[in-house]
Amino acid sequence: MNPLRPAILAAAGSATMKNAITKVPVTAAVVRRFVAGETRADLDPVTRALLASGRSVSVDFLGEYTTDRTQANAAVTEYLSLIDDLAEAAHAVPGAHSEIPRVEVSLKLSALGQSLGADGPAIAAENLHKLCAKAVERHVWVTVDAEDHTTTADTLAAVRLARAEFPWLAVALQTYLRDAEDNARDLATDGTRIRLCKGAYQEPAAVAYQRRAEVDASYLRCLNVLMRDAWYPMIATHDPAMIDVALTLAGENNHSPGDYEFQMLYGIRDAEQRRLVADGHALRVYVPYGTQWYGYLMRRLAERPANLGFFLRALADRG
Repeated sequence: MNPLRPAILAAAGSATMKNAITKVPVTAAVVRRFVAGETRADLDPVTRALLASGRSVSVDFLGEYTTDRTQANAAVTEYLSLIDDLAEAAHAVPGAHSEIPRVEVSLKLSALGQSLGADGPAIAAENLHKLCAKAVERHVWVTVDAEDHTTTADTLAAVRLARAEFPWLAVALQTYLRDAEDNARDLATDGTRIRLCKGAYQEPAAVAYQRRAEVDASYLRCLNVLMRDAWYPMIATHDPAMIDVALTLAGENNHSPGDYEFQMLYGIRDAEQRRLVADGHALRVYVPYGTQWYGYLMRRLAERPANLGFFLRALADRG
């Protein structure tokens, strides 16, 4: 695991670091590698190009830990418009309107009001229901993103409640958490669509594995559970070893490419994304946009030394 990861993730929560980094002019060029833009107008050509290349998309309007009801309502309004835009983009691309929606929104419940005090979880659950209802109308999927471990119980509760009406609703599962395998078994039994990822937050050792080998082993255990029991596993990884194992498990469990999908982040391993699609595999790109990009960018830098190197080289080249 990247030895600088703890320091970078600490910087993600630092207002001082945020102020310093966001004011560096070259930062905008780095952000554009990982974030599609600040507005839906910026986002639209990116999603259409990805769809035209044979890839699917999952779009995240960046924002989290909202403590203002007005801001949470604004996020809901933005997502409602985003769902319309994605539906239109899918209809405009030949072959993009399929039984498995090629367009999806990803959202964090903390952006929808989960952090608004004692009533927060109920507010977020109500907003999630509103967005799922809209998504059904427009043939768009929804995935609830994972956040730090303190939100996991409320997030899973909200997803289970919503799935009574929207059984296709997905949730992300982070395998660096020590209870990931238990949650994978429970969710797979429920038939939940699951995005399996390693995790991107700074977590204490009491609840999360700290060594890369432990996180990888947990990922493989969870992957085995999902490929055996879950409906439509979503394998979110850039790790070639994990991709190879997923393909092996798919064959052992008699899955065809349409029974599961790979997921990768916008701006990372584009050639590998295209290769998987060319080989007949379903692949969805996680595409973020919006002005609240700082925390997202820092987590991407923390995940891979190559991303951090790209950022540092850009800083060195400024001027």
